[in-house]
Amino acid sequence: MRAYHSPTIFAVLLTVGVSGVDAPRDQALPVAAPAPSFVAPPPRFADPDRSRKLAAAFPEIDRLMQAYAEREHIPGATWGIVIDGQLAHQASVGLRNVATKQPVEADTVFRIASMTKSFTAVAILTLRDAGKLSLDDPAERYVPELRGLTYPTADAPRLTIRHLLSHSTGFPEDNPWGDQQLAVSDAEFTAMLKHGIAFSNAPGIAYEYSNYGFAILGRIVTRASGMPYNDYIARHILQPLGMTATTLEPREVPALKLAHGYRWEDEQWKEEPQLPDGAFGSMGGMLTSMRDLSRYVAMYLDAWPPRDGGPSTPLSRASLREMQQVSRPRPSVVTRDASGATQLNSGGYGYGLGITQTCQLGHIVAHTGGLPGFGSLMRWLPEHGVGIIAFGNRTYSGWGAVGDQAIALLANTGALQPRVVQPSPALIDAKTRVSRLVNAWDDRDADALAAVNLFLDRSKDRRSAEFERLRAEVGTCRAADEFVHVENALRGEWRLACDRGELQAAITLAPTIPPTVQYMEVRAVPAGGLPARRTCQ
Repeated sequence: MRAYHSPTIFAVLLTVGVSGVDAPRDQALPVAAPAPSFVAPPPRFADPDRSRKLAAAFPEIDRLMQAYAEREHIPGATWGIVIDGQLAHQASVGLRNVATKQPVEADTVFRIASMTKSFTAVAILTLRDAGKLSLDDPAERYVPELRGLTYPTADAPRLTIRHLLSHSTGFPEDNPWGDQQLAVSDAEFTAMLKHGIAFSNAPGIAYEYSNYGFAILGRIVTRASGMPYNDYIARHILQPLGMTATTLEPREVPALKLAHGYRWEDEQWKEEPQLPDGAFGSMGGMLTSMRDLSRYVAMYLDAWPPRDGGPSTPLSRASLREMQQVSRPRPSVVTRDASGATQLNSGGYGYGLGITQTCQLGHIVAHTGGLPGFGSLMRWLPEHGVGIIAFGNRTYSGWGAVGDQAIALLANTGALQPRVVQPSPALIDAKTRVSRLVNAWDDRDADALAAVNLFLDRSKDRRSAEFERLRAEVGTCRAADEFVHVENALRGEWRLACDRGELQAAITLAPTIPPTVQYMEVRAVPAGGLPARRTCQ
């Protein structure tokens, strides 16, 4: 199953939101207790007009995608761009069925291959959260056929569910082999397991993509839940999200909705057979539409930022965020983006999802899918509220390169910006008090503000003298209303405009109640300004 391997991380973007649920009118809402001073409002987008500005890139993105499909001999494709919970744009091109010349439409259903793996991971975590299993349980507890495995070394750990979720089983990468296993029966799968599995590494030491591992997870879902994998996915994920067009069995898709898969060979499209669902379906068997998968992507995007309240989803926001963070690192890679600029990509694999960190975009979550006849992509930027879905019906059609160009077009609008972190009341108060000390040092105010370490790290006399030298250099100062940079609820920087120059102040608060200042630095801004803030965090 071709999947998220490319160091190229840019993609055509798509975001979706999850609608809220109103409280019953006759039900009294609880009175909220006052928030502690360290609790900040959730991050928010600074530009209320960002959706309209991003939409300016849609026509050119469509031209890019259509040209890519033609150049790569993809019979039919569809892609969507959704911003802040709304499907802002969807476009399609080409044929879902070459023989009958029927076009791809908005509700055409494509096979999404390895993007299925995240559904399996959601199922596992719902069972974990329900107390049915632990991620550190040995896999053989649920799949007893694994008890007879021969491990590569005597000191190798027994396989756990966490190993399987994060591609750290030590099984060899198995894309060419795994692509043809979807239709394996349960009895055949049991025989395979009893026969043994070859290891390329000991478990738990390296990332290596394993379709076999996710097939085993499907069986764990069945054993831990007491119902077939397909039924569990439908009842606990698809139905709650309203994904009515999604299935693991091609025969269940209406004939007029199904995208046929093709390979380009001998200067013509040759149809690939649709493998029926089988024991390996949990690693790559899902079929879905753009509308349905946008709801699924919305579930992940809705997990960010952490906050109070909100609608219920099949999996808690905390567990969804857990899925979207690195569990098994991969080596960092240096690439060139669409503009030719060099960038460092680091990250790894979460649970059923690939995770990348770049200087330009920060946190990126993604997975691709590829089978004979199909290629697909979903990718989103949690802090930007923007992501991608793209489907094509040609074998292993990839979308990464054209996605580089698409995201560059979105960025060129100036509206592809992350949410802005908000300061806590305690940080705002400390900013005011430190600014007051800059103009007029007072030992009592300083003592009330300082954490126990502050004047042990640098004495009160030295800090007072430093502030006095700054006053002599720049004169009386006025603190700006806003922070220049807020890294989190308890750390921020701001500027003070002074009679003869400018100061930059930075503080970090301690983990105490109330939060006090554990780090404080104030310095003059040179004539040429301070160095630009690094884009990598």
